[in-house]
Amino acid sequence: MSGRGWLIRVAYTGVMRCNVFGTGYLGATHAAGMAELGHDVIGVDVDAGKIAKLAAGDVPFFEPGLRKLLSDNLAAGRLRFTTDYDLATEHADLHFLGVGTPQKKGEYGADLRHVHSVIDELVPRLTRPSVIVGKSTVPVGTAADLGRRARALAAYGVDVEVAWNPEFLREGYAVQDTLHPDRIVLGVQPDSIRSEAAVRELYASLLAEGVPFLRTDLQTAELVKVSANAFLATKISFINAISEVCEIADADVTVLADALGFDPRIGRRFLNAGLGFGGGCLPKDIRAFMARAGELGAGNALAFLREVDSINMRRRTRMVELTTAACGGSLLGANIAVLGAAFKPESDDVRDSPALNVAGMLQLNGATVNVYDPEALENSRKVFPTLNYSTSVAEACDRADAVLVLTEWREFVELDPAELADVVRNRVIVDGRNCLDVARWQSAGWRVHCLGRRLESV
Repeated sequence: MSGRGWLIRVAYTGVMRCNVFGTGYLGATHAAGMAELGHDVIGVDVDAGKIAKLAAGDVPFFEPGLRKLLSDNLAAGRLRFTTDYDLATEHADLHFLGVGTPQKKGEYGADLRHVHSVIDELVPRLTRPSVIVGKSTVPVGTAADLGRRARALAAYGVDVEVAWNPEFLREGYAVQDTLHPDRIVLGVQPDSIRSEAAVRELYASLLAEGVPFLRTDLQTAELVKVSANAFLATKISFINAISEVCEIADADVTVLADALGFDPRIGRRFLNAGLGFGGGCLPKDIRAFMARAGELGAGNALAFLREVDSINMRRRTRMVELTTAACGGSLLGANIAVLGAAFKPESDDVRDSPALNVAGMLQLNGATVNVYDPEALENSRKVFPTLNYSTSVAEACDRADAVLVLTEWREFVELDPAELADVVRNRVIVDGRNCLDVARWQSAGWRVHCLGRRLESV
């Protein structure tokens, strides 16, 4: 089918057929979201076990609202999952790449093996003009390389375009961010004739709602996502660096952040001082950004990100120091309750989790550590099997010498200090996220320790 005929068919029906390669967090969410927009979607993965779970409506990770979205669209027949590349290529001419780009072992750079594998398996099978749209976060220059790779692998007469449509999903809000994005960015090849029309048709209902659409070149689209993550990481590390100064100067970083937030040039979001950032995106993305800048000869331009990363990692050590002080100067034999293991609330993701990292360091310093998290216990056991895991707050806090709040789940923020007082051995709480009502806890007789605030003697 000619490219023109393909576009006419898409515009006429209003319903598109598309494939999403990779069914992890990004791919599964995008596949279900596109089906929810009314399109006919197949999710493709080499992991047969993962495909079987998704096909049965079972999401292998926690993301609010995604299970229902998946089940609804499976039942409606708009969403399917397969390991069969031939089935997928026959199904559609629009293909999304949603595979992982983890950090290389022992290096800062991104591992692109999964991205290359999809191109190598998909392109030789294509028999019609097709568009491959990347969603994964990749080093700048990757899309152009994939375009050249695709042209070399494509059958004679089969035109394959590569475009890039970066994702901006926040864990815990991924469904909302997919169905109601704050912008759509699309990078296209200089000679592109199909990509923009195809992607605009796919997102037609979103564009009708007024979602901004930015068309750019491939390299700018690739840089948008990593630049956004680098900016957020910098803002978080900035307030945490100020937090270190506040502790020494006996100032209050939370009030300081409120004051800064009133400045419209700065804003209050991401100025919550605490344990720092983690997860599967920000840490590895800023490191890959630095690595790629070095390869391009622009390493000095992003040298500041090394300090951003360093500040972030120091918060974990500082949390251990604060806990040690809260326990009288030694952790040896202390019974510590750690509330939170996921890197953020509304997630079961423990990749590079500050909370779980701190729990492990506390144990290495001689403490008995009891961890509770509403969703991340199973994943935590895989990473730190030597820690003790509890099934409730009360169980984790039983006879605790100190209680640490390391992930700001609502369940923890809304705890009743009077009720918890009957469970612990010592009324000592260490707020690693500055999320608790300090006055409420102090009035119930608790000693409260916070990063960036000297409160224990109040």
